[in-house]
Amino acid sequence: MSNNYDIKDINQAEGGRRRMDWAEREMPVLRSISERFKKEKPLKGMRMSACLHVTAETANLMRVLQEGGADVVLTASNPLSTQDDIAAVLVNQFEIPTFAIKGEDNVTYYKHIKAALDHKPHITMDDGADLVSTIHKDRRELLKDIVGGTEETTTGVIRLRAMAADKMLNFPVVAVNDAMTKHFFDNRYGTGQSTLDGIIRATNVLLAGKRFVVAGYGWCGRGLASRARGMGAIVIVTEVDPLKALEAVMDGFEVMTMKDAARIGDIFCTVTGDINVVDRSHFEVMKDGAIVANSGHFNVEINIPALEKMSKGKPNLVRPFVEQYTTTDGRKINILAEGRLINLAAAEGHPASVMDMSFANQALAAEYMVKNASTLEKKVYSVPAEIDAEIARIKLEAMGITIDKLSDQQLKYLNSWQEGT
Repeated sequence: MSNNYDIKDINQAEGGRRRMDWAEREMPVLRSISERFKKEKPLKGMRMSACLHVTAETANLMRVLQEGGADVVLTASNPLSTQDDIAAVLVNQFEIPTFAIKGEDNVTYYKHIKAALDHKPHITMDDGADLVSTIHKDRRELLKDIVGGTEETTTGVIRLRAMAADKMLNFPVVAVNDAMTKHFFDNRYGTGQSTLDGIIRATNVLLAGKRFVVAGYGWCGRGLASRARGMGAIVIVTEVDPLKALEAVMDGFEVMTMKDAARIGDIFCTVTGDINVVDRSHFEVMKDGAIVANSGHFNVEINIPALEKMSKGKPNLVRPFVEQYTTTDGRKINILAEGRLINLAAAEGHPASVMDMSFANQALAAEYMVKNASTLEKKVYSVPAEIDAEIARIKLEAMGITIDKLSDQQLKYLNSWQEGT
């Protein structure tokens, strides 16, 4: 076993393996890919640095990449999302260098990213684009060996597309987040359920009857709003996009500005990928006891520094993952998980059956990158439609569901312009 790792306690490996195996039972698509990767070794000779949430599901992805021939190193993509027993099993039983400790400070977090980049990767695998941005800012000597990368989050894809627009992106990246089998499952069903799970675990509040404010009505916001309504909450949506706002109205939700929602909301959750979505002006009008959480990738969606300036003293940790700020006018505002993604900080993230789809995309996107990197431009690519369709096919097959096929006559009709009514 290599000494090249930094984790909390390697003795937690046994418990981590049990949870890893439990998750694997709910990941039939990744299991199918694993069987092929073992035989074909499509990633043979590739050094891969992955910056992902270190969870039981991620451990199964790392195992599949390793079985595909990759030399893999893993670091955490968020200081609070690491499951320490999973980090232990990756090091202890799979000899995958892992750099992740739940609750690590920012200095340690970036030290771990540097350690992952010291692996001199051919392929990067990101969850928030921290590897790619660090390479471009501080480790440009690595660019000569990198053939490409993958990115899993909405936030990361936004960053990468901005880099590409500025002609600053120096290698191709596949936007795994764009795959229908990723954002349809992961963002809507995964984020919807796991975010509520994190909020409830952190606070133990009853959602029924509460005014629950969802900031952003993208795929994550749709899922969260739907699940919150299912729990009996009165759901309010805030948006900046008129089409998404209109969709939220037609889906039966109240839509208003954050300034108006801030006055009446009981629980707030941001899922936008943008900065200062909950800002000082909103904190100034929030009711006493308001709960504020974030399920976007970075904690910048909530302007916590502004809240600190308008509060008396330091916040009180009233429950694990609940910091209570007292404003100068005496109101108490509760910030969950330091404003970091609540579903992974206070809960376990998405169910394994959801991550099965996302990580199947990651594995196949890495294979695609190896096969096609020489012909790809330095920009962000969507997951090829055939990969998306294949993942959906395997998932349906695993669920025991069969669907119809077009007949020759139907195919001819769809491809013909001569036939009308």
